[in-house]
Order: sequence, then C-alpha cells, then structure tokens
Amino acid sequence: MATRVTPLVPLGEEPGDAALQQPPWRKAARLSSVADAAEGFLARAGFDRGPWLAVALAGGIAAWFALPSAGWWVATMAAGLIVALGALALWRGQEGRSNLVIACVGTGLLVAFGVALIWARSELVGAEPIERPGSMVVAGQVLERIEQPADDRIRLVLATRERTGRAIKVRVNLPLEQDDSRLREGAVVRLKARLMPPAPPMLPGGYDFARAAWFEGYAATGSVQGPVEILQPAKGAPFLAPLQRRLSEHVRAQLGGSPGAIAAAFASGDRGSISEADEQAMRDAGLTHLLSISGLHVSAVIAGAYFLAITLFALWPWLTLRVRLPLVAAGIGALAGIGYTLLTGAEVPTVRSCVGAVLVLGALALGREPLSLRMLAVGAIFVLLLWPESLAGPSFELSFAAVIAIIALHASRPARAFLAPREEAWLTRLGRHAAMLLLTGLVIEIALMPIVLFHFHRAGIYGAFANVVVIPLVTFGSMPLIALALVLDLVGLGAPVWWLAGKSLELMLWIAHVAAAQPGAVRLMPQMGWGTFALFVAGGLWLALWRGRARLWGFAPAVLATALLLTTPAPDLLIAGDGRNVAIVAPDSRLLLLRDSRSEFTRHNFKELAGVEAEPLALAQWPGAECNADFCSLTLHRAGRDWRLLMSRSRYQVDAAVLAQACARADIVVSDRWLPRTCLPKQLNADGKLLARTGGLSVVLSAPPRVATVASSEGEHGWWRARQ
Repeated sequence: MATRVTPLVPLGEEPGDAALQQPPWRKAARLSSVADAAEGFLARAGFDRGPWLAVALAGGIAAWFALPSAGWWVATMAAGLIVALGALALWRGQEGRSNLVIACVGTGLLVAFGVALIWARSELVGAEPIERPGSMVVAGQVLERIEQPADDRIRLVLATRERTGRAIKVRVNLPLEQDDSRLREGAVVRLKARLMPPAPPMLPGGYDFARAAWFEGYAATGSVQGPVEILQPAKGAPFLAPLQRRLSEHVRAQLGGSPGAIAAAFASGDRGSISEADEQAMRDAGLTHLLSISGLHVSAVIAGAYFLAITLFALWPWLTLRVRLPLVAAGIGALAGIGYTLLTGAEVPTVRSCVGAVLVLGALALGREPLSLRMLAVGAIFVLLLWPESLAGPSFELSFAAVIAIIALHASRPARAFLAPREEAWLTRLGRHAAMLLLTGLVIEIALMPIVLFHFHRAGIYGAFANVVVIPLVTFGSMPLIALALVLDLVGLGAPVWWLAGKSLELMLWIAHVAAAQPGAVRLMPQMGWGTFALFVAGGLWLALWRGRARLWGFAPAVLATALLLTTPAPDLLIAGDGRNVAIVAPDSRLLLLRDSRSEFTRHNFKELAGVEAEPLALAQWPGAECNADFCSLTLHRAGRDWRLLMSRSRYQVDAAVLAQACARADIVVSDRWLPRTCLPKQLNADGKLLARTGGLSVVLSAPPRVATVASSEGEHGWWRARQ
C-alpha cells in the first residue's frame, strides 16, 4: 500500500499559500531565460552598437522636447541611469551577455545624457525675449548680415543692450533700398526699429519661431524704421562672410534670373535670391533638398577634388613611387570639403555631410568599407553634441533619414544581389542601375514623407520620378559646370560654360514646375501629431537598423501610424493665439476668414493647417454668415448636430446683457479680448484670457469637441515659460 507524504510547511503558513509562492531560484531562472532570449535576438538581428547608441542619444534629446516639465526630464534621466546600473548589476561579467549589457547600459546612459545635454544647451544659449512689442532706438554692433534680395530686404543681426542694461541679440529687416555697403559684420550702428518678442506657433502644428529664436539667442525681431546711422565702420570684419557674398554676387552677375539664384545657392549656400515661386515648385516636386547645401553638394565637391587630385598626381612618377596616392588625394578632398562647408555657412546638413564624407575618405584611404551606418552614426553624434537642438528641425531629420534609407536599401541582401557584377550587355547593366536609381528615389520619398508632412503638412507625390532625372543632372552637369566656369573666370573664359550651366539649371527648374503643376502633385495632411510621428520614426529606424526577418517588425508601427494619420479628422475651426484671426472650414471645403488678413504668412498658415488649397474667402461674404460691426455668427452642421459660432470683430464696448444672451445661444465664442464672466457658451469660451494661457487652438467639432492647443506641445520649455 502506497504511503502519502505531506510536505513540511513553515510555521504560520498554510499549504495552499506556500504552493502559490515562487522560490527565488525560479524567478532568477525566468529572468535568465528572458535575458537569453534577448541576447539571442540581438545576435540574430545583427545588433550594431554604433547606430543604436546614436539613436539612444537622439531619443534622450527628443524626450526633452516632447516631455512637458522639469519633473519629467529628471525622471527620464533617473530611469536611464536605473536601466544602466540594473543591467550592470544583473549581467556584468556573465558569459554570453555582452550585447545585452551594451544595449541596456549604452541606451540608459545615452538617453540620460541626451536629456541633460539639450537641457544644459537650452539654459546656456536661450535668450529671454523682450517683454512687449514697441519702437525703440537700438545701438549695437552688426554680428551678421543676411542678404535676401528676393524679398527686397537685408537682415541684420545686432548685439545691443536693453534699457535695463541686459545684453541681447536682435534681428531686424532693412529695406533693400536703404542698403549701405558699410553695413557689414563688425560695424557699429544706431537705428530705430519696431521690435517684438519672437512669435510662438500661430496654431497647433505651426512653425515654432520662438523655439528657433531661443536657441539662436534672439531676444527680439523686427523691422527698421527710418535711416541707419553708422557710428563706426567695420574693422577686421570676418573673412568668410564677405567672401560668400562676393561669390554669390559674382555668380548672379554671370547668370541672371532664376538660374543665377539657383547657381548662387549651389556655389555659396546663399538662398536669399531664390523666388518664392521657384522655391515652392521645388518643394512640391520633392526637389527642395537640392537648395540646401548638404550631402549631394559636399559629396560632389569632395569627389571632384579627390579624383582630380589622384589623376594629376598619377602623372607624376616620382610622387607615385614614394607616397600612397589615395591617402594624399583623400587629404586634398577633405580640405576641399571643409573649405566648402565653411564657405556655405556650416549649416547642420553641410556639417553632417562633411563629417560623413571625411570618414568615407578615411575609409577609402585605409581600404575599409566606405559607406556604412556606423559612419552615419559618428556624423549624427558629432552634430548632436554641437547642436542638440537641431534634432527638432526638419533639416537634420530629412538629411539623416535620406542617407539612412540609401544605406539600408543598398546594404540589403536583395539589393546587393540585384547590383552584383555579372556577364551582360552594357545596355542591360545600364537598365539595372537605372531601375535601382528609381527604386532608391521611391524609398527616399517614402522615408521622408512623414517628416515632410509633420513639419510642412504637405508632400510631393512625384518626387521620386523628378529626382531620378534631376539628381544626375545636378551632380554630373550643373555643379561641375559651375565649378569649371568659376575656374575659367580667373582668366576671363567662363562665359560659354556659364551658358551651359544656365541651360542645365533652366531644365531643372522646368522639371520642378511641371512636376509641381500635375494634378494631385501635392498631398496636404495637416493633422499629424507627436505620437503618430514617433511611430513613423520608430518603424523606419527598426526597418533600417536590423537585419534579417527581425526588421520586418518595423512595418507594425509604420502601418499603425498610417492608420492613425488617415483616420484623424482635419480641424473645423482654427483660432490664432491673438484671437483676432479665425478660420472656419465651410461645408464646401472652402476656408472662411473672420478678418481678411493682408498677411501672406497668416493666410498660408491657415490654408496649410486646415488642409485647404483654395484661396480663403472673407466670412462676411459667406451666405450663411451673419455679421455686423462687432460680431459674426455662423451655424455649421458637424457630427450630426448644428454648432453655432460667435466671433468678435471689434474692440468696442458691447452691452453686457446683450452679450450674455448671445453667448448663451452659442456653442463656441471666440474673442481677442477678455469677455465678462456672464458670457457662458455651451462648449468653449476662447476669449483673450484663455488664449493667453493656451496659445492658438485647433478645434474638431465632434461630440465632445476635440481641442488641440499650442501650450500642450510647449510645456515648460524656456521659450514658452518666458512668454507666460
């Protein structure tokens, strides 16, 4: 007969309770199995620490921008440190845990460091804006002169002092007819200017000039009123800025009109002469990246210098037998790239491209793989350490996303197999490379579209096809011709080459205007939020940085983000932060403006953020609107019900009892002034008091109304805190 053995139970515990408890060794085993699985995944998916460490640094910087307050920033840094220390405590010294330890420790430390880096940068360079707009006499030294002949103005950046004695930096616009050749860097001037604090976004999702000005150190911007008095001419002015201007003027003198403006941008980085029509066509055709000195231009200059140097040196037998020509040519190419970067203003894409190109030259000289994600990671870390705020701008995001897409595509196994050398006719080989060029353009367009939609709310559809023609045209035609023409100008023989360069640029502009004019060439998507954008970025990075089947998981966040983007409704009502400018999307999808603003900037913002291409119409001219000198009212049918809107048009005093009755009948009231407490609409009272706290509003008329505010995306960052 079998004997039943009852397990011993510690005193004070029930057998059932003991059975439910897991011993420590079992918990440790379960944690170890999770670690084993994670380590195996990292090994199978091709974990490359360099790119992911750059992503971690960028993630910390992005977290600072996205999170609202100092408490969140400190908590993020603490969480990063806890992850790093926890990984060290759990797995340091354990065999087979190297990838996991590096991933956890590196990610935790760099996320924490990224938050601290951008926070410190904000506190060090951020400039408190002036308190209120006003006209004042400014005396100071010219720090920078920015020529913008296309807008009939010159911009001067001045170092001056407030009445309180605080040293500040201001930027003022000077009409072109008042320009003086003595107004250059180093001159001391006195002028009267209308100054105002840098403006926050007019609407949710709009351009945040206050943030850009904060990191540029601008306390105010404005326009000159009256003549400029030069107190002291410039002495020992910088060398590069005047050289850049002289080069730009020389190029424009050789090529007139739009081709000359584009050629000046290629040669010197000066985009001030490009007309708005040409810039808009380039943007809608997906070619605007050509106007910003970046990878294409720097690579062309460095490649030209490299191959020219190695070809000329190869003709000298004595040198060929004694030195490694690739090393010498790489040095000359690097010097050419650095000089071109400095000459064109050392903008973020140019610096990134220069760093990457110098690394490529080093790899070529040493016989290593020249183009890799590690090289790109070094460039990204270099730029972020110097200008961490650039992460939030479209320039950084577009340039790095394009290069990541190119490297990831060409490093993939199918692409390598497709481009592998083989015995075939030259025409077939040319067709394969042309097909790969088209595919590369499509991949770049897909990679860049979320970024363009997030920042500009519009994206060109035909960009991939336009780029297939225009990029080779610029790389192997326009830029070499411009360089050759500049060299020949030294002996007065550049005119024929300038003519050829002009024709190539005319062809490029023709392609841009034709592509932009096609039906459906531009897609407006005004409603992408931070969360949707983060999903797109996460999906794209996952697809690019892993190998094998693991990378396919990157499609999950990308598909989810696409679904969110397509199902998020466009706003029905847009209210600017001043309360004066209001736009309503009419039933026929036209845009109705409360005030017929003369500001092209205001009209453009309303059209862009409402997703409406047609020209706006004054609300008073709309048949369904009821307007008098003081107020306008309108009824809209949305979400299965009628919404009554009441908006003020003047600042004249209105009888309080009459106003209270009108407010009670309205669902939403909008005013640029503070309305009395007796004004109680059914849903929202967007008066001056509320808008001072929230900034501009974007309203979707649903049940209940969905209201987005500028303040919700600004948090307690310095540029918004100073405004409040």
